[in-house]
Amino acid sequence: MKIIAGLGNPGKKYEATRHNLGFMVVDLLAEKLNIPFTEKKKHQALVGIGTSQHEKLVLVKPQTFMNNSGFSIRSLLDYYACSLEDLVVIVDDLTLDPGVIRIRAKGSDGGQKGVASIIEHFGSQDFIRIKMGIGQPTYGEAVRHVLSGFSDEEWSVIRPAISRAAEAALAIIHQGIYQAMNDYNG
Repeated sequence: MKIIAGLGNPGKKYEATRHNLGFMVVDLLAEKLNIPFTEKKKHQALVGIGTSQHEKLVLVKPQTFMNNSGFSIRSLLDYYACSLEDLVVIVDDLTLDPGVIRIRAKGSDGGQKGVASIIEHFGSQDFIRIKMGIGQPTYGEAVRHVLSGFSDEEWSVIRPAISRAAEAALAIIHQGIYQAMNDYNG
């Protein structure tokens, strides 16, 4: 069993914001794999269970808001008796240009509060993440930037990046992290 968690913020207000790229990717995976979401209040998450190439998948959208994502992820991994090796996290990244994706096998939080929360709840940085570029704020304030929407020009590179990130998540599951890094970190 593998868990693919897209990080974001719940609610219509945040739906199309930069911080919700993780949700967008997991939504696309759910659509492609015909996996419906149900609310799991115990885990404070929307959860979809299905399969891809005979691998059981749990798709997750934590409903704890970005900065507390670790609570929901920890609760689900404990419930399904999965380890950090079974987790793929999809998250936005200020240091990458819009449309760029990077797969990392492990590493620091890089200032991303959702990743920091997961590291805090597990006491480990050893989990796979797909980082999706949202670009640097032009006006200097990161919080305002991550909670803003994309321009039409940015959407032209974000939409294909969402598809590539969904493909990359499945490649990690089916072909392994290193092959996926070779194929998608270009």
